[in-house]
Amino acid sequence: MKRLAIVLCVVVVLAAVAGTGAFLWAEGQVQSTMAPPGAATVEFTVPKGTSGRGLGTLLASQGLIRDARIWRWHLYRRGAFAPKAGRHEVSPSMTVAELATALEGSPIPEDVPFVVVEGWRLRDTDAALAAANLITPGAYIAAASNPSKFTAPFPLPTKSLEGYLYPETYGVIPGKLDVNALIQRQLDAFGERFYMPNREAIAKSGRTLHEVVVMASMLEREEPVPEQRPLVAGILWKRVDKGFPLGVDATSRYELAQWNDRGAFLKRLRDPQDPYNTRHRKGLPPGPIGAPTVASLQAAMSPKPSEFWYYLHDAERRLHPSRNAQEHEALRRKYNVY
Repeated sequence: MKRLAIVLCVVVVLAAVAGTGAFLWAEGQVQSTMAPPGAATVEFTVPKGTSGRGLGTLLASQGLIRDARIWRWHLYRRGAFAPKAGRHEVSPSMTVAELATALEGSPIPEDVPFVVVEGWRLRDTDAALAAANLITPGAYIAAASNPSKFTAPFPLPTKSLEGYLYPETYGVIPGKLDVNALIQRQLDAFGERFYMPNREAIAKSGRTLHEVVVMASMLEREEPVPEQRPLVAGILWKRVDKGFPLGVDATSRYELAQWNDRGAFLKRLRDPQDPYNTRHRKGLPPGPIGAPTVASLQAAMSPKPSEFWYYLHDAERRLHPSRNAQEHEALRRKYNVY
């Protein structure tokens, strides 16, 4: 009997020691991290309806904790836990306790879509951003007028990024819009969508990238049907190369405060000193007149040869090319285009 009592005492002591060891190990794991201090933050999403315990598996799968069981142990010891659904900025250098606290905080505000429309000028994008209360008026233009602050795999102009800021829908966070970051994303999109896939073709085109961008910006405004843009590009490049004025009226609208201000537009059409007046001045305008799409950029890079020297659009915006001035004037009278 005495011997049995001694054995039982030893078993109890060993169990207590083992339990204490397990407790200390678990507590140590709670205070450990997956990365050294200062690791980059990442986004972790708390799905709607997910239980606090259920988050452990997600955290482990994304490399933020070592073991989901340690997460559940911490919640058991911690007590009340109320994570907020949504995206949270966390780091693998956070302890389990710190992660739990972070997931109870306010989530990152949801992105809202902001559309940069094809053909928009810097001033148009600036006005739209300001109207949406995303920036103070002029902030976008000011940032885009300092190209040296940005990087790209292609040569950037020195004075303005007009024409290089790709038009598409971007997700932005209200109250936290970084104008420089948005512009860099637009430059990145230009590089990914057009420049990188076409850099060899651009080099073989006989035109500089900037010349292609200037031409593409006019095509974006001049021809509503993308499939017709290579033909229009062929006509315009031929006029540039032969020393004829382009006659692209959209260029005379570029510096207008309001693109559709007809009175101001007609005044500029009559001004031979306007550097953007391509009725009077030969060659390309001084710079791009808006943001072109890939379709326009590719058309400018790969124009379609033809016998045509002129073109116009009727009231339905249908394209009518012509071989000479006589045919062009006849089409003007036919479609009442002046």
